[in-house]
Amino acid sequence: MPERDSVSWTTMMSGHFNKGQPVDAIKVFAAMVQNCESFSDPFSFSCVMKACGSLGNIKLALQLHSLVEKLEFGNNMTIQNSIIDMYIKCGALSCAEKMFLRIPSPSLFCWNSMIFGYSKLYGVQRALHMFFQMPERDCVSWNTIISIFSQHGFGIQSLSMFVEMWNQGFRPNSMIYATVLSACASIYDLEWGTHLHARIIRMEPSLDVFAGSGLIDMYVKCGHLHFARQVFNNMTEHNAVSWTSLISGVVQSGLEDEALVLFNQMRKAPVSLDEFTLATVLGVCSSQKHVLVGEQLHGYTIKAGMISSIPVGNALVTMYAKCQNTHKANQTFELMPFKDIISWTAMITAFSQVGNVEKAREYFDKMPQRNVITWNSMLATYFQNGFWEEGLKLYILMRRVEINPDWVTLVTSISACADLAILKLGIQIIAQAEKIGLGSNVSVTNSVVTLYSRCGRIEVAKRVFDSICDKNLISWNAIMAGYAQNGEGRKVIEIFENMLKMDCTPDHISYVSVLSGCSHSGLIIEGKHYFSSMTEDFGINPTCEHFACMVDLLGRAGLLEEAKNLIDTMPFKPNAAIWGALLGACRVRRNLKLAEVAVRNLLELDIDDSGSYVLLANTYSDCGQLEAFADVRKEMRKKGIEKKPGCSWIEVNNRVHVFTVDDTHHPQMKDIYRILDEIIKK
Repeated sequence: MPERDSVSWTTMMSGHFNKGQPVDAIKVFAAMVQNCESFSDPFSFSCVMKACGSLGNIKLALQLHSLVEKLEFGNNMTIQNSIIDMYIKCGALSCAEKMFLRIPSPSLFCWNSMIFGYSKLYGVQRALHMFFQMPERDCVSWNTIISIFSQHGFGIQSLSMFVEMWNQGFRPNSMIYATVLSACASIYDLEWGTHLHARIIRMEPSLDVFAGSGLIDMYVKCGHLHFARQVFNNMTEHNAVSWTSLISGVVQSGLEDEALVLFNQMRKAPVSLDEFTLATVLGVCSSQKHVLVGEQLHGYTIKAGMISSIPVGNALVTMYAKCQNTHKANQTFELMPFKDIISWTAMITAFSQVGNVEKAREYFDKMPQRNVITWNSMLATYFQNGFWEEGLKLYILMRRVEINPDWVTLVTSISACADLAILKLGIQIIAQAEKIGLGSNVSVTNSVVTLYSRCGRIEVAKRVFDSICDKNLISWNAIMAGYAQNGEGRKVIEIFENMLKMDCTPDHISYVSVLSGCSHSGLIIEGKHYFSSMTEDFGINPTCEHFACMVDLLGRAGLLEEAKNLIDTMPFKPNAAIWGALLGACRVRRNLKLAEVAVRNLLELDIDDSGSYVLLANTYSDCGQLEAFADVRKEMRKKGIEKKPGCSWIEVNNRVHVFTVDDTHHPQMKDIYRILDEIIKK
């Protein structure tokens, strides 16, 4: 163009923004600032503020606000609306509130925006209070408050607000129908959803894309994919949301190949792909089966100019992370122009999955801001990779910086205390759970049952279990595992039978506890009965864990040949745990023949575990075959297999002291040996 005015620049910005290219829209604005001597069109700022809000770039938001004030556009209503909207989308809620309170007579748009902002900043009740303070309301106001209730998990209240809106004479539009249908989906209320479907058919001239997309989402989440398909097929017009809702439903039903077929059909339709569609389809490609498709989509996002989208970038990072390709995940992450908490958390998870705890902590420390999900991710990284002490230190740090834990934090931390048998710290965390009102959460109480069980306080565990109002299968499994570990097999059976009376269907974990309890208590007849009933009564096929329990049960009873025959009839190849159980029984019964069979099979599995060799060596020693004992030790030295040193620990004055065989590095070792000498002399 020989010359350009503000309309030319604004048109270019709008074009880029409407095509899902906010970064390019901002670049055009920057070029306009450099080339124009004066600004007279405030709409240019509205456009760039929308782009800034979509990227969540708070630094740029502050710069744009400063420029607006400098140019004295701050009193323009359109600009005021855009500034508040931009700050809210960037998560700068306090800045949005300050701007709102400065406006003498805020527009209805500002009121509607701040209702949403207050819900994020102060919670639902403050947003509702502001809603009632509004000098006037429109359908957007009602839609906003209904949506807030739904998003915060108050689905029933959301439906009540819809009824109140109707009673006050407001006729719902398609956007409100979509919001209320989303509330139905959040509480899986199919009855209310079908009622709304009937109302839409009866009162609306046609089913538009917004209400139709809401119906598809509702039917999908309520588990009725066939109804969702019918709605989709009956719609005269489709948009990206309706396609994405159906694709998402197909994915949730495990039909990944069909989801990709639908995506290809969508590409051929006259519909623009948006960032959420791509993010949904990239989620399908998080397995080795579809990773090549995922890489092709990665190329497509670059070509389509959507690589700057945070949801797309996060989906790509997650996809590569689930495929355990941390190099590409990291590369994608580093190339993202803008990142949010989800981006950083995805990278922490990626490094955790490959065991790179140090790198995960490095990224955790570099995060500009964190939320409770990030802390949970780092806690899980430590615990899943065996860094128990570091994980518990991180939990203490989390409390020190006043991050309120959620039920996931508490379950993770209490479970770690259970694995380490650190009862004192576990009790402190339980007290914190009670203090913040999560003590009665069923997942938290289940972990408490496990903690007390593993620390030998089975009576306390039973009292906690009895206090659970809405017991789930995990609750029953936790208490049964506790009694099994404490050698009370008959008590396990009693609880299992009570569970069946409560119409709670057992799973394979339930039967592991039952068979383990029978094994530790020598209940052979009962063990055989339950091993048969799991398939006959509940259609549960035995796994390696169940067979290992049965081999251990028969071995402890001296029925070694029967145990060997059971192994021979297994429908799949026995693993190391099964042969290890047989080998342990052979040592107790001094059966060299079967011991050698067990070790031979362990060697075929290429198991270089020192425990198997030590068991065989000790079996030879117990039977007086010292030459064979020496040969096993010689073979261990030849293969470089060392016996794992024994390890024990004790907690004294809130500090855990760890002791291993031949370790003399404890700072109080001299005092320890002195006390030991005194004990020996006595």
